[in-house]
Amino acid sequence: MTANRPPEASPYPTEPPAAAPYQVGRARTVLRAVAMVSCLPYIGLKAAWIAGGRVGVPDGSPLLDGGAALRVANGVTVLMDAAVIVLALLLTRPWGRRVPAWLLVAPMWVASGLLLPIMTGFPIQLLVRLLGGGDGRPVGEAASEPFLDPWVFGVVYGGFIVQGLALGALFALYAKERWGRLWQGRLRDLPESPTAPALRATAVAAALAALLPGIAHLLWAAGSTAGLNAGRAADRTSDFYVLEAVNLLFVVVTVVGVLLLAFRRTGRLPLRLPLVLVWAGSAETACWGGWLSMAALMGAGEAADQPTAAMTVTYAGQMLAGALVATLGAYFFAERAAAASVLPATAGGPEPDPAAASAPAASAVPAASTASTASAVSAPSSGSRVS
Repeated sequence: MTANRPPEASPYPTEPPAAAPYQVGRARTVLRAVAMVSCLPYIGLKAAWIAGGRVGVPDGSPLLDGGAALRVANGVTVLMDAAVIVLALLLTRPWGRRVPAWLLVAPMWVASGLLLPIMTGFPIQLLVRLLGGGDGRPVGEAASEPFLDPWVFGVVYGGFIVQGLALGALFALYAKERWGRLWQGRLRDLPESPTAPALRATAVAAALAALLPGIAHLLWAAGSTAGLNAGRAADRTSDFYVLEAVNLLFVVVTVVGVLLLAFRRTGRLPLRLPLVLVWAGSAETACWGGWLSMAALMGAGEAADQPTAAMTVTYAGQMLAGALVATLGAYFFAERAAAASVLPATAGGPEPDPAAASAPAASAVPAASTASTASAVSAPSSGSRVS
């Protein structure tokens, strides 16, 4: 009689192997810490002002008369900058990979629009001052009343720039892992789409909407006062001209990026280039235009500070152009994500990510130069230092 033998082990695993633990890496850990620590100067100053402190606020500053409304505004901007900490954790923790795409992309896109002018304009303003091109007085100091002590701008905007670089690097790494398949290849590799005519029409509409803001910023950067209110025209400094030139630059970036993406005339370009232009340009024109509109309305206590019709139309045109380009980018990514979800991964490439079906729907591909959701020191004015 043959003894019973134990069943042989199956050569095939009965259960899928456990997923490898999520590895952050030293570089991302450092970037996360830098992004969080760089929030402290701004949050600390704002908290002191909310509590009634006057650190960095000189005698005679209009901020001393802000009252409850200014405290509320300061509280809102503290929460905006504190959101950097949440974003830094989201971009470096396992649960961050399960967050819906729109919930991450939308605040990063808004952050790009608010921080890119500061990250671009503030270093140029300092360089102009260093070369003797202007006195570099901050907002309001061209008039009789001081606004903030000069050191405040260096501390706060320096922190914003560090936040932008650190958080932007984290976001770029995160986006490459999660959605990298969506912007691989060249423009000429893009397949024809039945929605191409609609995308091209949207691109043309966005370019036309950006025409008036582009002309206005060109005139103001060149020294014209046409369309400016009396207060803004009187308070112009070298910082004003730098910021207007930066605004003009991003209008041009927006138009170039959206036309390249829609018409694809230069097929040798990598796809990521027009997408980066679309991301940065649409964010700056839409979000910074909206910020300037709110600042103009908040600071319109006197007749000389009332925004003119030309200023209102200029900022509205920026918002419209940026929104149209962002819509085009969102639709472009929705099509790419739908195609990627039904196609097998390329040899040697990453497997399709189920989250790709919820690809960035707030705008185009994330650029490395994104930044935090922090606001400026106070309501900004395009007439002087980025704020």
